[in-house]
Amino acid sequence: MNYLLTLSLVIVSIIGIIILTSKIKLNSFVALFLISLFLAFLTLPVHTIVAHLKEGFGSTMGSIGFLVILGAIIGITLDKTGGMISIANYILSKTGNRKAPVALGITGFIAGMPIFCDSGYIIMSGLVKSFSSKAKIAMPFMATVLATSLYSVHCLIPTHPGALAGAEIMNTNIGNLIILGIVFAIPGAVAAYFWSKYMTKGKNYPVAEDIVVEDKFAKQELPPVSLALIPIIVPLALIVIGSLLNLLDPKTDNLFIQIFRTAGEPVFALFIGAFLSMFLIKKRNTATLNEIFSEAIEKAGPILIVTAAGGMFGMIIKATGIGEETGKILAGTGLGLVAPFLIALFLKTAQGSSTVAIITTASFVTPMLAMLGLDSESGRLFAMLSISAGSMVFSHANDSYFWVVSKFSDITVDTTLKVYSSSTFIMGIVVFICVWITSIFIL
Repeated sequence: MNYLLTLSLVIVSIIGIIILTSKIKLNSFVALFLISLFLAFLTLPVHTIVAHLKEGFGSTMGSIGFLVILGAIIGITLDKTGGMISIANYILSKTGNRKAPVALGITGFIAGMPIFCDSGYIIMSGLVKSFSSKAKIAMPFMATVLATSLYSVHCLIPTHPGALAGAEIMNTNIGNLIILGIVFAIPGAVAAYFWSKYMTKGKNYPVAEDIVVEDKFAKQELPPVSLALIPIIVPLALIVIGSLLNLLDPKTDNLFIQIFRTAGEPVFALFIGAFLSMFLIKKRNTATLNEIFSEAIEKAGPILIVTAAGGMFGMIIKATGIGEETGKILAGTGLGLVAPFLIALFLKTAQGSSTVAIITTASFVTPMLAMLGLDSESGRLFAMLSISAGSMVFSHANDSYFWVVSKFSDITVDTTLKVYSSSTFIMGIVVFICVWITSIFIL
């Protein structure tokens, strides 16, 4: 098929998803499925369509399914046992009320590693109001600090579905992506912190009404902070150690190294984290455990289905060959990392979902990597980081997370746009600049 016609159909398909999900408010899975069929029937041989749909959906589900469910178990356990509040209170005790925004940002950054940003914000929205009330600090500032700290790791670090699926599509080392994802999420979160502080300074935004978030734990002690941190730190450390061992000595038969290498596989690492989180539960019986497992599966299910549908749409785009042809055109432009960043930025801003933006961009960009000079292990890694940075820019009214932040913080839409949305724009730009500068010395 003619390149311009195929490109036009891909663009029309993307616009179709935007209209169906943002304007018509059609369920995201249904929208992605219908548009995938539309594009497939117009660009691919009919006898291959079902195979491509199954491959895209199944491979994405297979690569992230266990990880998303196990991560959800850790997050739900931290919420149900008060582990999240324990972490927050400990950090606040070290920073003091005057630095409550810093405490909240650090809490969000740490807790956001195994927890989806929307779930994490809902879980900790009471803390935002409590910190705002105690420290007498404007609620829009406090809300944005927590929202962006959760959002930074959500977009950059695998354990989250977009980064996981993107890494699988681009054949990126997950351990290395975790390390650099954390490194680049820090300046992003810091930039959002200072920007939101600037945007709320002298604006007379109200503080939250005084509330007590520990009420539901009044009859039981909060778990020690060291115990609450273990389910977060241990799986991340195991994944990083496993990746380093594979990098330094990939063929060793040493039993000790083999054990750590196996434990460092993301599925095993998060399983260990989920197992360790069970020690936070004081009454460990079948009923209590089943309640946590059921809630985690219920929360993970919709995320998995939409993510896999995004992978299905990405597979159809990949099968059209449009990525390879576009790569040939872009090869002489010298855009390099700018290309994946801008594509992800456009998709995120247009349709709202960072996960869909990452998966679609990864599928579109992967065939271009050689022509963009990025077809190496480090090239794919930095391309993936650039995509993640683009997926942050920018969160506004077509993003479900935008409404979580607005509604659970009791902040007007106008204020949320001015403070939170502008902060996500600054955050994404800063992360990409850091990725691009670092790439100069590595690629």
